[in-house]
Amino acid sequence: MMAEQKSESLDSSSSTNMPSSAVSPSQESLSAASSSPSGAHEASDYIPRTAEAELRELASEFPVVSVTGPRQSGKSVLVRHVFPDYAYVSLEDDDEYALAHADPRAFLTSFGPHLIIDEAQRAPEIFNYLQGIVDENDQSGGYILTGSQNFLLLKTISQSLAGRVGLLHLLPLSLEELTAAGRAPETADEWVLEGGYPRLFRHQIRRASFYRGYIDTYLERDVRAELGVRKVRDFLRFVELCAARIGQPLNLANLARDAQISSTTARDWLSILEASFIVYELPPYFRNLGKQLTKSSKLYFYDTGLACELLGIRTIPDLVLSPLRGNLFEDAVITEVMKQGEARGVSPRLSFWRDRQGQEIDLLVEQGVQVHDAVEIKSSTTFNTRFFDNLEAVAPLLKVPVDHRLVVYGGSTSMSTRQGRVVPYAALAQDGLGGVGA
Repeated sequence: MMAEQKSESLDSSSSTNMPSSAVSPSQESLSAASSSPSGAHEASDYIPRTAEAELRELASEFPVVSVTGPRQSGKSVLVRHVFPDYAYVSLEDDDEYALAHADPRAFLTSFGPHLIIDEAQRAPEIFNYLQGIVDENDQSGGYILTGSQNFLLLKTISQSLAGRVGLLHLLPLSLEELTAAGRAPETADEWVLEGGYPRLFRHQIRRASFYRGYIDTYLERDVRAELGVRKVRDFLRFVELCAARIGQPLNLANLARDAQISSTTARDWLSILEASFIVYELPPYFRNLGKQLTKSSKLYFYDTGLACELLGIRTIPDLVLSPLRGNLFEDAVITEVMKQGEARGVSPRLSFWRDRQGQEIDLLVEQGVQVHDAVEIKSSTTFNTRFFDNLEAVAPLLKVPVDHRLVVYGGSTSMSTRQGRVVPYAALAQDGLGGVGA
């Protein structure tokens, strides 16, 4: 196990002090949808999320819970499912945003103490007032905030609500969740191509249409309107160049040169992508082992379906013929480990090994001060004993026992060998990497 999760979560009737019904707002300007209990608009084909238990437990511990994650990762659907009696307001609605901006105190007091505020980062002025309300009420689970701009939301929280907020990151659907819901893709290539955005699995919608709309909305609403980036076309080109570097050591100077922007702008734009849960950097493992190890991070996307769209990969044949097929599969596996941990309130300590001699281990899972698992990731559907070559060379240096040396591959046969364990990608849905995040 990577780390222990909290032992037992509370059910929906636990000490979150949930009301039997939500308090309706008094202002006529608020929409009828906002004054309804949040569960009234829940989709009937809701896909259960592993994070439900962690969300309930956080709400039993903190007066405010913040749920952040990529746009359309299912944040609103999750919180309205877990807290069906809470009032709900979305600050993406112009009228509700205007009221929150003009009179934050009236906005908050009109709803009562049990409220979900969607895209809360859009009205930072409410947070100072929210601090006074939660301090006066002194009860847990009163307010649930969601947001797709992690930087903006956390900046506001750190200024006004420090120590009063439980934090949860909700990423797109994991293979674990899709499998439990009976919606898992049939092959590794389908898994990579589909990605995990819930809307693709809850509605009959063409993948290309969804991702085109997603990219347009992200650029216009988040990047231009919220974050003030004016050169949207240049930014899109930058994102596409990032997708072309999936699974590769990040060279910011080269990325900036190819995008025809300054290194400073490239770093700023990369920070935007990280804060909005589009990309993340996997750090290199570094300990004083007498080895010359790389110090450059590797770049990955939180969703391989989005990455495929940015790369122009729209069909299985496109993916099979792509030189980035292995990198995309590697991305999907590493992100799956991350998803399973985050959903249980654990931030996995993940890294990779690469030395100056070119030996590389795709994923190291650390627990405490030790490497718990060393993992090679191969998109091939056929196992080859050579997949263990780097593990046999590096794992002894890290003191990783044989049964924690893993090859995750695109095939379907599980086996234990003298070199380590062979794990089909689909087995990640049952026990992660043999208990990661469990």
